[in-house]
Amino acid sequence: QVQLVESGGGLVQPGGSLRLSCATTGFTFSSYAMRWYRQAPGKERELVAAHNGEGGITIYASSVKGRFTISRDNAKNTVYLQMNSLKPEDTAVYYCNAQRVLRGYWGQGTQVTVSS
Repeated sequence: QVQLVESGGGLVQPGGSLRLSCATTGFTFSSYAMRWYRQAPGKERELVAAHNGEGGITIYASSVKGRFTISRDNAKNTVYLQMNSLKPEDTAVYYCNAQRVLRGYWGQGTQVTVSS
């Protein structure tokens, strides 16, 4: 059974940091590209960061580049998103995604709220 379980979200003040985790089971983690998306109220889901798994290639949305870092631990089947210098506009539900060609899996999401 495939499962992606996000954790680490919460309420943080502007300028603060959070580290999201996505623990996975049920598929060959190392063979999948792992991505973080987010969706704010009234907006479409957007790609935040991606890690291709092999070669360590990462990409970031321009809005988070230099502040967010995606990493993965293939031994633990887990992907992380370190978020620093958080801004109110980072407020959203953050989703973990595993993708390989046409096969993809999603987590249930974790809420991140940046507010003073």
